[in-house]
Amino acid sequence: MARGAGTFSEEQFREACAELQRPALSGAAWELLVETQGIRVYRLLDQQTGLYAYKVFGVLEDCLPDVLADVYMDLAYRKKWDQYVKVKLYGKECNGETVVYWQVNYPFPMSNRDYVFVWQRLELDFEGQKVHVILAQSTSDPEFPEKSGVIGVKQYKQRLVIQSDGKWGSKVFMYYFDNPRGQLPSWVVNWAAKNGVPNFLNNLVKACQNYRRT
Repeated sequence: MARGAGTFSEEQFREACAELQRPALSGAAWELLVETQGIRVYRLLDQQTGLYAYKVFGVLEDCLPDVLADVYMDLAYRKKWDQYVKVKLYGKECNGETVVYWQVNYPFPMSNRDYVFVWQRLELDFEGQKVHVILAQSTSDPEFPEKSGVIGVKQYKQRLVIQSDGKWGSKVFMYYFDNPRGQLPSWVVNWAAKNGVPNFLNNLVKACQNYRRT
């Protein structure tokens, strides 16, 4: 299938799948940041920006893979459960792909940040296992001009891989990096790293459990 400019290659999807099976933490200074409720969060310092990239591995119990992938991609439903969706979140078809606009509310007196990114979901058969892969990265599009008083995040990448744990849960791998730009207090960065990811995953599991009731 032909892929338009800005979309992801099949190789990128398969590379993400491979890391779920065999975590790539050697050969670089990945450090374990926090481990809680079966979830391990690692971080790696990006020398160019002075910021950290994160990798998350673990099992989300009582959360089936198909439902988890659906919930993650359902923007309308995310507005109901995700505490980070306070301002605007919507998707739009641009040149045959889905571009998402997301404005995130930051504590006063910091400016809000907004993200414009393309994302794509693919279901693969990987080593005999059904795997859901969701890839996202920042993009620019004239449909989403910069807004006054809001800082645009230009560097954003995320990979989410989901597979059955063999029971009623999901085995997951997530990679995440963004550059929020501007000067952020250290307490904001530290809280987001140690608490933000585990809290988000806990809320995601609850959202999955309530999905069919909405």
